[in-house]
Amino acid sequence: MTEIIGTSAPARPQHRPDEVRVDGVVIPRAAIAREIQNHSAKTPADAWRAAARALVVRELLLAEARRLDIVAEPATDADGTRETDEEATIRALLEREVTVPKADTATCRRYFERNRAAFRSDDLYEVAHILIPAPPADEAKRSAARAEAEAVLRALLTDETAFAEMARAHSACPSREVGGSLGQIGPGQTVPEFETALSAIDPGSVHSELVATRYGFHIVRVAQRLLGEDLPFAAAEEAIAAHLEVTSWHIAMRQYLSLLTGRADIHGVALDGAATPLVQ
Repeated sequence: MTEIIGTSAPARPQHRPDEVRVDGVVIPRAAIAREIQNHSAKTPADAWRAAARALVVRELLLAEARRLDIVAEPATDADGTRETDEEATIRALLEREVTVPKADTATCRRYFERNRAAFRSDDLYEVAHILIPAPPADEAKRSAARAEAEAVLRALLTDETAFAEMARAHSACPSREVGGSLGQIGPGQTVPEFETALSAIDPGSVHSELVATRYGFHIVRVAQRLLGEDLPFAAAEEAIAAHLEVTSWHIAMRQYLSLLTGRADIHGVALDGAATPLVQ
């Protein structure tokens, strides 16, 4: 086939974003371009808008600090990192204008009682498995692997005491060297389909069905299940208080920015409530 060169249509010029202004103060395009690196987004246009919004919010806060005649001394953290003058000014403004009540014990306890499932240690399973590998995209190899796994499973359902021996002989997992043992595992440590199967297996037995994952087919034995325990309120109170205070701060910050935005003349980018960046 003859390759045709130079016949493609000329690229369309990209739309140049509008100039971004806050009460007449122009946010330079170069500043937005530098800010983009701090915002992950699906498209360059989305990243540009996120960067522009962040700089608009920064200008709103600095303008409000100037109006209130707020001046702050930059702080230095434990690592020796010093705030910029603008960061210090914004911090001082928010400390003065955005107040969040401390979460008392009664509030924390109400949250604890409404969310008891979140304050429970995870169940743990002592597990062993035999992995017969099978690439998910190769139907022929996967069919052959299933047949091999089914044969191993039938043998083990007849004699479960042979599990360690069969693991050493057939498993493609490094755990074969210790009879297929994976030790104690909990949520998030294995692929979802393997994790789901664990709760359906009676402790002390080999699962009567193969467990299929992207790695292949697993014959699974659960030696024991260690049930999670409810955590006492005293152990959770500090974390609950921190969570509630952070949540309250974000709500208060959104309300404060909404107030400043409503008073300002902003051109070139929209500051809707869902997308308004929060100052850290």
